[in-house]
Amino acid sequence: MKISQIAYQFQSWSSIRKDEGFSAEKAQLVLAFGERNLFETVAVYSYLRTQFPHAHIVINSTSGEIFNDMVYDDTIIATAIEFSSTQVKVVKKEIQDHTQSFEMGKSIAQELIAEGLNNILLISDGGRVNGSELVRAFNEETAYKIPVTGGLAGDQARFEKTLVGLNAEPTEGQIVGIGFYGKALKIGHGTMGGWDVFGPEREITGAQYNVLYSIGDKPALDLYKEYLGKYASELPGAALLFPLSLRDEASDETVVRTILSINETDKSMTFAGEMPKGAYIRFMKANFDHIIDASASAAEDALTNVQNEPDLAILISCVGRKLVLGTRIDEEVEAAREIFGAKTAITGFYSYGEISPLQAEVKCQLHNQTMTITTFIED
Repeated sequence: MKISQIAYQFQSWSSIRKDEGFSAEKAQLVLAFGERNLFETVAVYSYLRTQFPHAHIVINSTSGEIFNDMVYDDTIIATAIEFSSTQVKVVKKEIQDHTQSFEMGKSIAQELIAEGLNNILLISDGGRVNGSELVRAFNEETAYKIPVTGGLAGDQARFEKTLVGLNAEPTEGQIVGIGFYGKALKIGHGTMGGWDVFGPEREITGAQYNVLYSIGDKPALDLYKEYLGKYASELPGAALLFPLSLRDEASDETVVRTILSINETDKSMTFAGEMPKGAYIRFMKANFDHIIDASASAAEDALTNVQNEPDLAILISCVGRKLVLGTRIDEEVEAAREIFGAKTAITGFYSYGEISPLQAEVKCQLHNQTMTITTFIED
């Protein structure tokens, strides 16, 4: 595997990494992560097509771009990959609203599943998609045997719209699935949050899709404010410091859910992911050092199936972590870099939802407030 990376910043393109022997003519895949406003003013796809004439070009908007050991804003980071003996297939579907999420996920998975498939990388619209239903479709179609990783596109902290494209300029409502085939490619994955939990587990008694209405016998927002104490007066901003841990009633697995907004009228809370009735929640709070350490743990887990330094690591972290960590945000990328070493090419973005199995499992999950990492090495 050989890699070339280029960046658009300060109104021009420049090369930021190029492996010896890399051939732009032979590149099969380009991943371009960038600021949404740039995609609306710069003909990114047109430029990348001139540079990598035969590659599948996947583009998505972000809440921050990752390159090497730093986090950038207002840039586009494009990573071109030339595989030696790995085949790549890419499928795109368009979604109008979240109710189509399962159907579109099922359709993409069915088109990608074929002999030799060993991983699916999923890049999805982050505004219209029900990420929980999307990943459920992939789990069912792959029978939990194929790892699925990736993330939902971002739009800084604006939450206005997100853009995704395949071999075209990016637009709203697009979901792209990338299948990797062949025995030469080894994939690793890791995900970790680093948030501290507190308080007892409580049952969700009233919810609709991603809107939580009641926990136990209390309105959701009222109970949440009780736990926040003095921080309740700082809502909705303080919600980033206090996400919720979610556990399905039939499982011991937990995922993190970010609070997007609150409604003082009906005492509800809206989350960046489904909040199913009957599931159980616990309150969580930010611990900056633990959040940064979690990035290193995710990187270590992503090395489980890889014997040497990875050729490529794709880091997808949550916009909530970026807002919480503030000026310390580079530290969580630096923590991963220290685990991988200098050889590994690093790219990625800050998202509206992260997609990865938990630990060594193959079952895919939608996460919020986590660092998820996918590593690639080709024998």
